[in-house]
Amino acid sequence: MKKKFLSMMLATTMVVTALAGCGSSSEDTTSTSTDDSAAETTTAESAAADDSAADDATTDDAAADSSSSSSDYEECTLTFDWWGGDSRHEATLAAIEAFEAKYPGITIEYNYGAWSDWETAKAAEYVSGNNPDIQQTNFDWITKYDANGDVFLDLNTVSDTLDLTQYSSSTLVKATDSKGGLAGIPVSLTGRTFYWNKATFEAAGLETPTTLEELMAAGPVFQEKLGDNYYPLVVGAYDRAILVAFYEQAQTGLPIIDEGGNFTLTQDQLKEGLEFIQSLEDAHVIPPVSYIDGEGADSMDKSARFINGEYAGIFEWDSSSAKYISALGDNGANLVVGNELMDMGPNGSGVYTKVSLMFSISATTEHPHEAALFLNYILNDPEGVALMGTERGIPESSIAYETLEAAGAIDAMTAAAHEAVMSADPMYWNPKFDDSVLKGDTAMYNTVYNQLSYKMDASGKEYTIDQAAEDLYAAYIQVCQ
Repeated sequence: MKKKFLSMMLATTMVVTALAGCGSSSEDTTSTSTDDSAAETTTAESAAADDSAADDATTDDAAADSSSSSSDYEECTLTFDWWGGDSRHEATLAAIEAFEAKYPGITIEYNYGAWSDWETAKAAEYVSGNNPDIQQTNFDWITKYDANGDVFLDLNTVSDTLDLTQYSSSTLVKATDSKGGLAGIPVSLTGRTFYWNKATFEAAGLETPTTLEELMAAGPVFQEKLGDNYYPLVVGAYDRAILVAFYEQAQTGLPIIDEGGNFTLTQDQLKEGLEFIQSLEDAHVIPPVSYIDGEGADSMDKSARFINGEYAGIFEWDSSSAKYISALGDNGANLVVGNELMDMGPNGSGVYTKVSLMFSISATTEHPHEAALFLNYILNDPEGVALMGTERGIPESSIAYETLEAAGAIDAMTAAAHEAVMSADPMYWNPKFDDSVLKGDTAMYNTVYNQLSYKMDASGKEYTIDQAAEDLYAAYIQVCQ
């Protein structure tokens, strides 16, 4: 039953259980309270709140309404999960602990881990209907797992508790489901850019590259002056897929998958993109996949080759610098933000932006009001916002952005990386680009780009660039039908 809580209770006893991640050395952690702290960083940061920011009076009124709505709630236990790096975990755990103190009687049972194999586990939950009350979700999961609009709660139904006025309509509409409901809150927007280890480039006698021409020229110099194990840039299979998208969009001026869901390239054009990737390997700009795999690092921020400067560049989300800086330790200051490569083609860099991630509530939760109360705390309550920081990006919530900006808490490198993306006139991104047919451990991006780099398929048979173009084109057409 509903009751008003007017005093604080003692913090709940902490119970922490480490769960091994599927095929990963990273750990998932489940608990009911939060004294844990961690030390790494994975972020998903992005665009600051924009033209729809509420004026001061509206913000004050909304805060007052929220306070009134939040004074009554049920004692309950809510389940919540998210992925990320250690610094994101640390910030989220602190926010959970503070929320439980502010709203005694509500307990948050949580589970978190690294991204590796995370979606595989979540997909099984969605199929079985066992998804938690509150979830960190990816933008494309709306079409993947909520195609009928009955998996995620329409957040408009809890807008008396979750203050949606802090978000622009242009941001919220991105998370619309097939029934017109709001399937999630877009926390931030993000895009890919380059980060360079300036110390390694200096050792090679070079400035960090600002154009594709300079990057291509750096490969042979690295090999000659630093050795075969030094590369200007390292990219995995999904990174290569994004680089091909950038390259082709710079040629055509069109998103490779348009707003209507149509694939805009011919098979021959896609082959040209694959040839571009191959040219980076041939010029010693990027290492072959076999060399990357040989190290066995779970992620690039765990790579000894990156940490010691042998991999001098990464192609990452504009929000993800913190975990790489942390990995570099005392040499973190050597990592600098690059710019988009505006000479990728006649139409510039070909860069795009996307919703970095969202928070969603399960449509089957028994406590929608309390779940919304928690989301409002971490997204719109200045206390919760301060604890969450920019671990998931530069927030789209107006009040969150204002709170962090006033506190000087907007990370300078994150802001610089985001500016590099946004100043390059980013294109539209269709979530079909991340469809499970294309993206995933055994999906087509990994299969095609890995086999192309190895120059053989899983059976050991020669794998040509023509076969790669045919396979990848067929996959895109399948997704876009």
